[in-house]
Amino acid sequence: MYGFFGSDNQRNQAPLGALRVEIRPLMRMVYIWMTLGLVISGVVAYFVSHSSIIDSLVESPALLFGAVIGELALVLVLSFALRRLSPTVAGIMFIAYALLNGLTLSLIFLVYDVGAINLAFFSAAGTFAAMSVLGYTTELDLSQYRTYFMMALIGLVIAMVVNIFLHSSGLDLIISMAGVLIFTVLTAYDTQKIKRLAADPTINEDGSLLMKVSIMGALNLYLDFVNLFLFLLRLFGRRR
Repeated sequence: MYGFFGSDNQRNQAPLGALRVEIRPLMRMVYIWMTLGLVISGVVAYFVSHSSIIDSLVESPALLFGAVIGELALVLVLSFALRRLSPTVAGIMFIAYALLNGLTLSLIFLVYDVGAINLAFFSAAGTFAAMSVLGYTTELDLSQYRTYFMMALIGLVIAMVVNIFLHSSGLDLIISMAGVLIFTVLTAYDTQKIKRLAADPTINEDGSLLMKVSIMGALNLYLDFVNLFLFLLRLFGRRR
């Protein structure tokens, strides 16, 4: 999902504070797309959880599996084929992903209390906002830690797969804590990366590319937020 952004070393390495004026349009577009995606997912999740569709998801694992596969396919296409897509197609794919993700997220209403969901959401929102500000304002080059972030993310996925078979509550707790930490840091990392991308004159001068980069940036931050929310829910949520 980070492939489209390219190597951090290829980007403008000017002091981050000097880029503030240049990045505003791109940052605004990124957060508009991200907010749109979150609103769509939230509305769909709430609607599905209060309709008969939720019964179909529970009773038909194939439907849920198809939605998950669809989400993965959309993320892969947006990540690795974005340059070949038109802005309109990229936008439609992003919205389609948000719709499918809302469908799968509806299941959390069957597992957790509404109070726990609200607590996790507002905790994730506060953490995300703080780390976005940090990523935007810090002069520390977070790209130097990119390899460690990616290794941690891969390790997290492997641990989650292993625990599917082990069903270890202790490992589940460790996974939840690690997930919160990893996506907290990735929020700052991705924010800083988007900020630096906005300084690239090639992107600024090409309206089509600017739109597609904003969609990709929104997808990255959307994924950071949703995963942060889900791991906080796993960590603090009260199951029904």
